[in-house]
Amino acid sequence: MLNYTIRRLLMLIPVLLGMTIIVFSIIHAIPGDPAEVILGEKASNSSKEALRKELKLDQPLLVQYGDYLKKLAAGDLGTSIRTREPISAEITPYLAATLELTLVAMAFAVFFGVNAGILSAWKQNSWFDYLSMLIALIGVSMPIFWLGLMEQWLFALELKWLPSIGRMNARDPVESVTSLYLIDSLLSGRADQFWTVVKHLILPGIALGTIPMAIIARMTRSSMLEVLRSDYIRTAKAKGLSQMFIIYKHALRNAFIPVLTVIGLQFGLLLGGAVLTETIFAWPGVGRYIFDAIASRDYPVIQSGILIIAFIFVLINLLVDLLYAAVDPRINFK
Repeated sequence: MLNYTIRRLLMLIPVLLGMTIIVFSIIHAIPGDPAEVILGEKASNSSKEALRKELKLDQPLLVQYGDYLKKLAAGDLGTSIRTREPISAEITPYLAATLELTLVAMAFAVFFGVNAGILSAWKQNSWFDYLSMLIALIGVSMPIFWLGLMEQWLFALELKWLPSIGRMNARDPVESVTSLYLIDSLLSGRADQFWTVVKHLILPGIALGTIPMAIIARMTRSSMLEVLRSDYIRTAKAKGLSQMFIIYKHALRNAFIPVLTVIGLQFGLLLGGAVLTETIFAWPGVGRYIFDAIASRDYPVIQSGILIIAFIFVLINLLVDLLYAAVDPRINFK
């Protein structure tokens, strides 16, 4: 397994290099001048030209790309054109916010999706099966922005149970240590602050996790139905084993590999595609950070942000592949 892991990690190099080429080519093809965005349309041509020279935007694209690769090889993600701050330090809290939201959304999606799929397969063709699959179909089809707005209207405006925007109470900010507020509030010993952070996570977490939950539920049901028809399941029933033991001990483990694949893919997609949820709930995540960088033509931020997301996505796929062996010991990586 170690050799396999090393090979997969080495494969990251050409993948990420290809990502840099694609992103660099696309963002430089977008119309717009970063100098004009920063200084404004009324700025003089000499001021714009001086800023382009300072930011090295007047150099050929190949020179700019080569300079970016040199910095990247040295572990430097570059400097933001807009804020003039190092990207590695600036992106950390945004990335932590998205990671925290994604973990909560995936926990919601996996718990309810897997269990709904198991019960639907167990009670095939029952009212619960039809109802859960109908809900799953609605969940896949429902636009995230509409669901988020409906959540805000019902739970924040009408019932006033939960906050509608942000990560925390602005009047009582969390003392940031890891930039993960759930952990930071616990480290500071503030149970009340922890509960406040949890309440801020509920609505965006459900909105973001609804589509993955529906996909996981449908995949779990399909995989479980195939496994429940196996001979060894009939043998286990003949031995008098309890239904719950058969499902969760024997059937689920063999049915979980395709479900695990879907979970890994959905986690990666949520990590990079949460911009709608982050916009609706004013969540300061990496999606909004990159979106704002696109609006201001902040090339280094766009390149580095997408590169980080791609790196995490590939690592998640590697982790899923390694988990296959833990779920099914018959799988051997060479």
